[in-house]
Amino acid sequence: MRSQTMQFNNGIYVQSSASVVGPKEAEGPLKGCFDKSYDNLYCGEATWELAERKLMSEAIELCLQKANKKNEEIDFFLGGDLLNQNITASYVAREKEIPFFGLFNACSTSMEALTLASVLLDGGFAEHVVTAVSSHFATAERQFRYPTEFGGQKPSTAMYTVTGSGAAYVSKKKSKIRVESATVGKVVDLGVTSPFNMGAAMAPAAVQTIKTHLQDLRRKPEDYDAIVTGDLSRVGTPILKSLLFEEGIDIYNNHHDCGILIYSADQKVFSGGSGCACSAVVTFSRLFDELKKGELRRIFVVATGALLNPLMIQQNESIPCIAHGVSFQYEDDYSNR
Repeated sequence: MRSQTMQFNNGIYVQSSASVVGPKEAEGPLKGCFDKSYDNLYCGEATWELAERKLMSEAIELCLQKANKKNEEIDFFLGGDLLNQNITASYVAREKEIPFFGLFNACSTSMEALTLASVLLDGGFAEHVVTAVSSHFATAERQFRYPTEFGGQKPSTAMYTVTGSGAAYVSKKKSKIRVESATVGKVVDLGVTSPFNMGAAMAPAAVQTIKTHLQDLRRKPEDYDAIVTGDLSRVGTPILKSLLFEEGIDIYNNHHDCGILIYSADQKVFSGGSGCACSAVVTFSRLFDELKKGELRRIFVVATGALLNPLMIQQNESIPCIAHGVSFQYEDDYSNR
């Protein structure tokens, strides 16, 4: 390990992935990339919380079906969500009966889970690991801001929580996508206090992780076809680019943000997407598809998370943030495995 970055030299590969999304995501520019979608936020369930649980359960099921694997063949399930006590992942773990690690790093949990899954595989502690994260617009609004029934007004800096779930299955069997390295983020807090301005709050954490990753591996931004952030959206993205440029790091030509990619400009989503599912459903669908085809050769996905709590916001605390990054590489010699 060099500083915050781990390189996986024993061959960790993504075997399959799946994404299940809600109605607004299915109407966006990536609508043809997702495995399954629903036309309303209830997803055929009685409550929004049950709907989110269904999204994660189905994402895992579809992911394992693609790899022709059963639950009992999986060593560990690493999962997380945005709800108190990780109730989505915990109840899904009860259903799946796979040994379970519950994770919470807010919207950065997707890459945290893949990092820890790769550590387990690289260290020889597991052979088959599945990861999954989820978020839901209505459940997140009720917990972190105001219930949708309240009808409160929001500023343009607010974000729209992605309704969906993404799952990935990783092992040491060779595939077209190799998990090359992971950079573990540090908590960064520059004093933003508004839960309606999380893009600005999270951007400095992304700066720290991207800068550290490049320094640790002695690389430049152009060594990647794409440097992708999780959910900085239209407010945090220009802040990220500007702060990195001040550090002598230019990502203007190859940076993308999942919170911008998942919705079209004419959708009413304020500044863009956020939530655990934001980075997961974009990465595990569109980006992985392009990696499998060799259209992308190496990407660095940096999932960003605002570690806020409603009680702390009510006590005028600022918002600590974190960003975890994982680099994925297309395997040229996959056909020779």
